[in-house]
Amino acid sequence: MKINDLEQLESEDITTLPSTERRTFLKMGLAVTGMYLSGTVLSLTTAGRVNAANVVPESGEYPYNPHYSMVMREHLCIDCERCKEACTKTNHVPSHGFRTTILEKRRSLGGDAYETIFVPVLCNHCNRPPCVRVCPTTATWKDEKTGIVVMEPSRCIGCKTCMAACPYNARYFKEETRAVDKCNFCLDTRLSKGETTTACAEACPADVRVFGNLADPDSRVFQLLHSPGTTVWVLRPETGAMPNVFYINS
Repeated sequence: MKINDLEQLESEDITTLPSTERRTFLKMGLAVTGMYLSGTVLSLTTAGRVNAANVVPESGEYPYNPHYSMVMREHLCIDCERCKEACTKTNHVPSHGFRTTILEKRRSLGGDAYETIFVPVLCNHCNRPPCVRVCPTTATWKDEKTGIVVMEPSRCIGCKTCMAACPYNARYFKEETRAVDKCNFCLDTRLSKGETTTACAEACPADVRVFGNLADPDSRVFQLLHSPGTTVWVLRPETGAMPNVFYINS
C-alpha cells in the first residue's frame, strides 16, 4: 500500500467502514505503527506524561471501583495462543468468533531484516464506549459496579450496529444465540464466582496479560502503569473512547 493511501485511511472514520475493511485497517495500522510510532493507531507516551495525555486517569479519578482493566506486556507475547484456548473453553466461544485474539506487526531492523511482534487484542471496555451509544435496544451497557462493558443477548436484535461502531473489531455475531457477543473480562464465568482474574490472563505462560483493579494503588495493574520510565500506550486513542486495556514496554 502506498503512503498516500495510508494517509487517506488515517483521516477516515473507521466506524463508517464495513467489517472486513475495518479488520484490514486495524491489522495494517498495527503493522505500520511498528515503523511509524507517531501514527494515530498507537500513541506512545512516557509514564511521566501519562496523565497529561489522558491515557490513564489520574490516581483517585477512576470512574468505578473496582475499575477492572488489563495491562498487556506486549514484548513478552510468544503467540502460543493459550489465552485464546482458555477463553474459548471458559466462555464457550464458537469457532466462527473470538473474544480475544493475537495480531502481528513487523518492525524493520534495516535492510531486509525485521522482527515480528505479537499484539494481544480484546474488548477494551472503554470509559466512553461507542458500541453502547449506538445500540438501539440497550443490549449493551457499561456496568456501573465494575466498568465492564457487558451484553444481554435477550435484548439484542442482531442489527450489528455495535459491531460497526467498535474501533477495535472486538465483537462478533454469535449464530447460536442470534446475538452479538464479546469479551466481558469473564464476569459471568469467573469474576462473579469469586475468581480474581480472567481465563486468558491465568493461562498465559509468559505473564503478558495482567488483570486487576486500576482504582487500587496496591494492584499490579496500577503499579505497572505508574512505574517510572514505563512507556504506556493504547489502541486508537483518537476515537476518544478511553480504553481500559493498556500496553507497556516493561
